[in-house]
Amino acid sequence: MNFENLLISRENGCAIITINRPKKLNALNIETIEELHDAFKKLDSDSSVKTILITGSGEKAFVAGADISEFAHFSVEEGEDLSRRGQEILFDFVENLSTPVIAAVNGFALGGGLELAMASHFRIASDNAKMGLPEVSLGVIPGYGGTQRLAQLVGKGRAMEMVMTAGMISAEEANKFGLVNHITTQEELLPLAMKLAAKISRNSSIAISAAMKAINDNYKDGVNGFETEISEFGHCFGTEDFKEGTSAFLEKRSANFPGK
Repeated sequence: MNFENLLISRENGCAIITINRPKKLNALNIETIEELHDAFKKLDSDSSVKTILITGSGEKAFVAGADISEFAHFSVEEGEDLSRRGQEILFDFVENLSTPVIAAVNGFALGGGLELAMASHFRIASDNAKMGLPEVSLGVIPGYGGTQRLAQLVGKGRAMEMVMTAGMISAEEANKFGLVNHITTQEELLPLAMKLAAKISRNSSIAISAAMKAINDNYKDGVNGFETEISEFGHCFGTEDFKEGTSAFLEKRSANFPGK
C-alpha cells in the first residue's frame, strides 16, 4: 500500500500505521482522512493482520489537530458534511473495526488527533504527550465524535471542563482520568505497544472481534449490549477457534487459533 501521508509497516502480525506529515505536526487534512480509511479497510480485511497500531511520525505529535486551513471558510452545510463524512469513514469506522486498534500517542494529540486516539480501542502514551480538544477557542466544537467519546472515557464533568476550557492535559492526568491505559518513555512507546499487540495476537481473533462488538454496543443508543453479548457468546460456540481453544485447554497445550 502506497500513500502520500501514511507509512505502513508490519511485524509479527501487527500492522503499524504512521501518519507522516511532520511539517504540519501530522494534522489531519481531508486527504489523510481518506487515506486512513483505505488503510484501515485493507488491513482489517487481511487475515494475517491481528492488531493495528496507529501513531504519528517524529517525537512532537501524534496528530496536532485538523488542518484548519481546509475548512476555515466552510458554510453551515459544508461543516455538517465534513463532520458526518469524517465520522462515517474514519472515526466510527475505526471504533467498529473487527481488528483491535491501539493508539500509540507520541506527543500532541489535539482536536481530531485526540478524537482519532479515542476512536481506537485503547490508548498508550509517551510521557511527553499532551491531549486536548481546543475547538471552542476557534468558535467551533469537536466534530469527529469528541464530545461523545471523551465523556464516555473520562466522565461528563471532566469532559465538560476539558472542552469548555480548551486546555491540554498531561499524559499523567490522562492516565489518572482513564483516557490512556499506560504511560512510558518516547523510546519505549512502540516496544510497549508491540508487546501488548503480541499478547492480543496470541488469543482468538474471532473472540476478540465479538468482545469488541459487545463492549461497543453498550454505548450505542437503542442497542442492548447484554443481548449482543449473549448473541456473540453463543456464536463463538460454532467457531473453529472455540474448538481449538477448549481442546488446547483440556489437553494442557498452547492454542493455535485458526481465526475461523
